[in-house]
Amino acid sequence: MLIPLLLLFYGVGNISGSTLPDNSTDMLSLLGFKEAITNDPSGVLSNWNTSIHLCSWNGVWCSPKHPGRVTALNLAGQGLSGTISSSVGNLTFVRTLDLSNNNFSGQMPHLANLQKMQVLNLSFNTLDGIIPNTLTNCSNMRKLDLYTNLLEGAIPPPIGRLRNLVYIDLSRNNLTGIIPASLKNISLLETIYLQRNQLEGSIPDELGQFSNISLMALGANRLSGNIPASLFNLSSLRILELRANLLGGILPSNMGNHLTNLQHLFMGQNMFKGHVPASLGNASMLETIVLQSNNFTGRIPTSLGKLSNLYKLDLELNMLEAKDTEGWKFLDALTNCTALEVLALAENQLQGVIPNSIGSLSNTLRYLVLGGNELSGIVPSCIGNLSGLIQLSLDVNKLTGSISPWIGNLKYLEYLNLGKNRFTGPIPYSIGSLTRLTELYLEKNAFEGHIPPSLGNPPLLLKLDLTYNNLQGTIPWEISNLRQLVYLKLTSNKLTGNIPNALDRCQNLVTIQMDQNFLTGTIPISLGNLKGLSVLNLSHNILSGTIPAVLGDLPLLSKLDLSYNNLQGEIPRIELFRTSVYLEGNRGLCGGVMDLHMPSCPQVSHRKERKSNLTRLLIPIVGFLSLTVLICLIYLVKKTPRRTYLSLLSFGKQFPRVSYKDIAQATGNFSQSNLIGRGSYGSVYKAKLTPVKIQVAIKVFDLEMRWADKSFVSECEILRSIRHRNLLPILTACSTIDYSGNDFKALIYEYMPNGNLDMWLHKKNTAVASKCLSLSQRVNIAVDIANALSYLHHECERSIIHCDLKPMNILLDSDMNAYLGDFGISSLVLESKFASLGHSCPNSLIGLKGTIGYIAPEYAECGNASTYGDVYGFGIVLLEMLTGKRPTDPMFENELNIVNFMEKNFPEQIPHIIDAQLQEECKGFNQERIGQENRFYKCLLSVVQVALSCTHPIPRERMDIREIAIKLQAIRTSYAEATKRDDMLRRRELQCTIELV
Repeated sequence: MLIPLLLLFYGVGNISGSTLPDNSTDMLSLLGFKEAITNDPSGVLSNWNTSIHLCSWNGVWCSPKHPGRVTALNLAGQGLSGTISSSVGNLTFVRTLDLSNNNFSGQMPHLANLQKMQVLNLSFNTLDGIIPNTLTNCSNMRKLDLYTNLLEGAIPPPIGRLRNLVYIDLSRNNLTGIIPASLKNISLLETIYLQRNQLEGSIPDELGQFSNISLMALGANRLSGNIPASLFNLSSLRILELRANLLGGILPSNMGNHLTNLQHLFMGQNMFKGHVPASLGNASMLETIVLQSNNFTGRIPTSLGKLSNLYKLDLELNMLEAKDTEGWKFLDALTNCTALEVLALAENQLQGVIPNSIGSLSNTLRYLVLGGNELSGIVPSCIGNLSGLIQLSLDVNKLTGSISPWIGNLKYLEYLNLGKNRFTGPIPYSIGSLTRLTELYLEKNAFEGHIPPSLGNPPLLLKLDLTYNNLQGTIPWEISNLRQLVYLKLTSNKLTGNIPNALDRCQNLVTIQMDQNFLTGTIPISLGNLKGLSVLNLSHNILSGTIPAVLGDLPLLSKLDLSYNNLQGEIPRIELFRTSVYLEGNRGLCGGVMDLHMPSCPQVSHRKERKSNLTRLLIPIVGFLSLTVLICLIYLVKKTPRRTYLSLLSFGKQFPRVSYKDIAQATGNFSQSNLIGRGSYGSVYKAKLTPVKIQVAIKVFDLEMRWADKSFVSECEILRSIRHRNLLPILTACSTIDYSGNDFKALIYEYMPNGNLDMWLHKKNTAVASKCLSLSQRVNIAVDIANALSYLHHECERSIIHCDLKPMNILLDSDMNAYLGDFGISSLVLESKFASLGHSCPNSLIGLKGTIGYIAPEYAECGNASTYGDVYGFGIVLLEMLTGKRPTDPMFENELNIVNFMEKNFPEQIPHIIDAQLQEECKGFNQERIGQENRFYKCLLSVVQVALSCTHPIPRERMDIREIAIKLQAIRTSYAEATKRDDMLRRRELQCTIELV
């Protein structure tokens, strides 16, 4: 009865507060707080005035026992900006002060007078300066949360005075110095978060004196030295997170004996050495062990098999050994871990034959990663018992023998990598039954026999790599059933017969590599239907006939290699501006553009009489034309300042020549009304060019800008050699002089009617102000750009680094397909590889030509431009797409950035901090299904995970863009399937309702 009565009085205090006696001190304090607010977007403080009793003000709670005295001020998540006035320090009755999730800046106020305060939450703001020592006077404090601010300096040494603290979170700041030993005085402490700061020194031995501690997170600092032995006596500890520090030494052999409640252990990315302690097996509650990226040696302890709750064991990137039966006994022991889902042992020194006991691991196992070891012998067929596997990686080992049909038992397998081993025998027919497979890597083995037709069955297969084997026979036509296929790689086998005519059914194909085989017949004309094809390599075969003219019309083709075949006839028109072409070794070919250096095709002979008559006819005509040309040339020379010249670049016949006059007329003499954007080196105009006869976007270079002329030339060089369905299509170029005789350079692209992604995310354009991007559309855009980057990084003859990933460089067509544009900086990066700039970091100048907020952190430290930098920029773009916030938003300053902001909120708070449009969409889904089963929520978190994996501070820890593209495609497919499934369920429910009525 007591709680309901208190709630009744509490409600009365808020509803009829106007009848309560006033307290001028608290009212003046709150009004002083309001005066320091510079922005109140939600109007939460609109009723804070003297005409209404303060106990009825929004966010204010008063005491039933002491009418008119404020006991709680809660304005969390209101978007308030300004500083926190020191007047709040006069609210002496306050017990809870929660101003989290706002945009407060400036320093923390002095709150020493708030002796009754139990909860202080200022997290998710941009407060700077130091944590005041006077805060330690709040002796009744139970929760202190300053997470994600810009606080600096040391943790106050007298923090131990807060003896009633149960929860403290100072993570994601810029705190320096050491961890105070006085923390030992807080005997009630249960949770301590100090990670993501710049704390140094060793972990104090005194931290081992907490008797109630449940969670200790000290990761991502600069802590060094050994872990004090006292920490391993904390029997109440459930989570210990120490990863990404400089900790080292040998872990004590008895470390697990007293950690009786430990559930999650994170100590990866340190410098620990010695053995993995066998005593971890005594920490019976352990669910997660992550010790990757250390220097552990010796055997994996068998005692880990006693952990019945073990869910994840990650020991990758160490020097752990298994050289004999004794060394492999850990695998026998792990068969007792019935909850095991992740076993990651890649990049160690595991040797010999995989024991049969691997087939007795838990049927809950989802990820088995053993690549990069020295495994040999035959893979035991009992591995087929692991029917729940999603990923199986055995690549880069010395495995031999054939793959038994057991592989067909792994019905849930999505990723299978057996590449770079010594497998022999046929490819099992049963692989075709893996209907969820998205990636299949069998390259660099010794597989023989025919390619099984069943490989055409997996409907989601994106990548098929069978290169460098001994496969024979024909390419099965069933491969054309792989409608989602992106990469088909069959290089260096012994394949014969014709190329399947129906291959054009695989409309997503980007790369076809069938070189170094014995293929015969002609090149199918149907390949001309693959409009997304970028790389076609059919070299070193026995193909005959002519080159289909349709190959010259493929809009995205960047590499065509037909060398060393028996092709003959005239070479069709192929634009060398777009495509790198290799045709050598075909003696019967002739003609083509001069750059191919092919012999001219033989002309039909004429009778001498006709030749003589023709000669007599041509002599006067040629003479007349020569005289006319001479007169025209003299006239043009005299009129040069007032005339324009055609493009000086040779684009070939397919690319129309455009003059300065054409461009000036089409843009209304470069009218502001046609200006649609400005870039690093010039302006972009919308126009309708007569020679092109479609609406175009014209990028006019400002040649007074440094590097602009080189950017133009280099961008042309790049665009000449690349072509992909998600790269902005170029139509032609112009290099001439204007009416004043000044140099003029421009590139002409297809016009994108939906503008750029930045306009959609930040709604500056009135045309899109009323439109919203759904989550599905955002994922589609992400997939398109990931595919474009994957092509630039891995499918071009020479890797191309974009260097300026940002929403303004992502263009959208009428169907909301995304295109990556602006290669000005990319081209400079390519040039910098050959230029001598006399600088110790030749690429650093270029790298910093990117856009602030999207530049990878290593570029600021004189790091060379790399594909890792593009991946980082892509991750930032993903986060911006989800939050609607630019990385340069005012809330992101100093150490606070969009990356660590998302990391802290992941996963629980993500739905609350995403873009307002997505929140509205999310509300609709929440009405259908709550929690983890919400397809919107699952898709959202999956994309955030990808984005965070792209923005790791260590470049080599970031995902490869190929893996990113595949993951995003899988997320899109899963979301679409879930949507379709839910729609069907709703229709059934509606039908049942109608029938009942």
